[in-house]
Amino acid sequence: MKKTLVVIAGPTACGKTAVSVELAEKIRGEIISADSMQVYKYMDIGTAKVSEAEKKGIKHYLIDELYPDEEYSAAVFKDLAKRYSKEIYQKGKTPILVGGTGFYINAFVNDINFDKTDVDYSYRQELQTIADEKGIDFLFDMLRKCDPESSEIIHPNNVKKVIRAIEYFKQTGEPISMHNSVEKEKVSPYDTVFAVLNMDRKVLYDRIDKRVDAMIEKGLVDEVSSLLEKYSPNLVSMQGLGYKEIAQYLNGSISFDEAIYILKKGTRHFAKRQITWFKHQVKSAVWIDVTDGDILRATDEIYNLLKP
Repeated sequence: MKKTLVVIAGPTACGKTAVSVELAEKIRGEIISADSMQVYKYMDIGTAKVSEAEKKGIKHYLIDELYPDEEYSAAVFKDLAKRYSKEIYQKGKTPILVGGTGFYINAFVNDINFDKTDVDYSYRQELQTIADEKGIDFLFDMLRKCDPESSEIIHPNNVKKVIRAIEYFKQTGEPISMHNSVEKEKVSPYDTVFAVLNMDRKVLYDRIDKRVDAMIEKGLVDEVSSLLEKYSPNLVSMQGLGYKEIAQYLNGSISFDEAIYILKKGTRHFAKRQITWFKHQVKSAVWIDVTDGDILRATDEIYNLLKP
């Protein structure tokens, strides 16, 4: 008999954290973060990391687990999430996977196989050199030509993922998006309730803009400055939204106002990509409108999906 798994996904700033905590209280659940950035220590403000108060005593996994210079990928996430979900089931509780990183969620829910190709370090370094010398736009054009579908869902700033997709195409002759589509058709080992939170686009974008303003007020500039004292700005973690733009401001590449403008615009585009990914990749998802901000109603809708 398959074990129950709850997934709460959706674009950034739509209220996933609040809904997941409310649901965890109702069903004796524990939360596994499917966020590619909240896993890093010291990166709190720019990732809108869930606070201890917001957790309401609910156990969270994959928050503050790695240092910014440690590798994190869908494969690493899948392995860790499998380990933690086993712990949660052994307690007689239900794991709730929460986040907006669709590749990570899909990797875990469908037990994606990442062993098809070996790492080609020489070609990977060649692509990194292209990115460094000719810019990420040039590299992204390479991806767009060999795998248009992946270029629609991979953010240009995610150089690591762009390089991996190009490398995969060179090794296999097929787009990594095709591989992901085949893997996605695998039967999940879980009895999954998959909910995607969404809201009116204008309301969402307004929430994103206000969230960025709040991050600045809370000290995002100081957070990035502190990180740059310990870590290279070229790390994958430092390419995350908020960190890349503020780092550029701090090194004098752009003005403060430009950094905020680029960050807000980039985050809105990121949210749009997240919505597109879930619409195209998760056919079984139940979409829940949270435009009104009614967290309890949204929680009840997911709870009702769990009833036999």
